[in-house]
Amino acid sequence: MFNKIRFNSICRKIKEIKIQGATNVAKAALKAYYIYPNKITKKILLDLRPTEPMLSHVLQLADKQTEKQILQHFQISQDIINKLVFKLIKHNSIIYTHCHSTSVVKALIYAKKHGKNFQIHNTETRPLFQGRKTAEELASARIRVVNYVDSAFSIALNRCNMVFLGADALLKNSIINKVGSNTIVQLAKNKKIPIYVIADSLKYSTKDVKIEERDFKEVWNPKTNKIHVENPAFESFSPKFIKAIISELGMMTYSVFLKRVGQN
Repeated sequence: MFNKIRFNSICRKIKEIKIQGATNVAKAALKAYYIYPNKITKKILLDLRPTEPMLSHVLQLADKQTEKQILQHFQISQDIINKLVFKLIKHNSIIYTHCHSTSVVKALIYAKKHGKNFQIHNTETRPLFQGRKTAEELASARIRVVNYVDSAFSIALNRCNMVFLGADALLKNSIINKVGSNTIVQLAKNKKIPIYVIADSLKYSTKDVKIEERDFKEVWNPKTNKIHVENPAFESFSPKFIKAIISELGMMTYSVFLKRVGQN
């Protein structure tokens, strides 16, 4: 009975985005899977967040590796990413980011703890305000954060000299991240601001990924059915907009990254 309650609790937190970030979702799903390690459990977990290849990869690994081995990958990967991001950040850099990425947040906190002085400008990311979570975590690490409403994308970018974005899925011809990302990368490219995607290579998928459409009530529950509310959680953008991707494989162009993950 206790195991069932625990399993259902993890599933609910993943579905309701009380557990945020692809890495954190994958780790939580892994714990849930080991409670009931079978095909039915795997399908239930995969259906919770369809736009998360990392979740799929971790559940595949769960049949071959121990939980400790899989979690060790995350630690080693983040350590490598932290050091690469540290080298990239200059003193007094002003960095723009959007939504909440565990990889981005941890790398920024590492840079701050190791002596880099910089500030972050970010957008609040409606309707669930994941950007506020990013702002609070960075502020707790004594990083100065300026938070904007989503419609102030362009104003925020005007004040920054680089963009760090996470990713939920890395595909051959596109990158999928929180809705708003496509506008951000196009604006940044037009303003000649370099864009870096920071993500674990386990987010790469050779298959198409479904763009998750979330409950419209998260946005607004209108009193009339004459109003239809759309709530897409993610969108794709072309890798041509980014300067480089930073993963545990190194910092490289997206075309080189595709060759590397194709060899693994």
